[in-house]
Amino acid sequence: MSAAALATANFQLRPLAEADRDDLFAHLSDPATVEFMDIEPLADLAGADAIIAWATGLATTGDGVRWAIRDRAGAFVGTAGFNALARERSSRGEVAYDVVRARRRQGVMAEVLPAVLDHGFGALGLHRIEALVTPGNAASAALLEVNGFTREGTLRGYGFWKGRFWDQWLYARLAP
Repeated sequence: MSAAALATANFQLRPLAEADRDDLFAHLSDPATVEFMDIEPLADLAGADAIIAWATGLATTGDGVRWAIRDRAGAFVGTAGFNALARERSSRGEVAYDVVRARRRQGVMAEVLPAVLDHGFGALGLHRIEALVTPGNAASAALLEVNGFTREGTLRGYGFWKGRFWDQWLYARLAP
């Protein structure tokens, strides 16, 4: 399965690829960027290569899609996509996103997330889109709520990374 490219007025979303390697490394090696994520800051380019391979695998199997987000000038501003798609006895996806620190609070995801959700409910035919938010990430929680998501609860001790168990807030939105 080949992932489609998406566009908004100010941003292009293309499947994460080898050409994004250096930008992805610079982005995800920043401790502030990965503060609420389930990964450590990337230590070397091999970490970026692994993420690109993971994203390529998701697209190849149809289990998800991850896009690099670039502005009109071609600058890398983050990533977004569906980390998982569930089709068996279901029709749901898990959306996730991140923005480079220098572009935070500038409306990047306010513009990009609706296009990603439209793709999920439209082309991917999803009935339910979920998002997991690490408690404390108020900006992500607010973005989801503005985009019609409901916080359904707290998944206690849901994940293990960075040497400990983490709770996750479960957000979801159903197809219109």
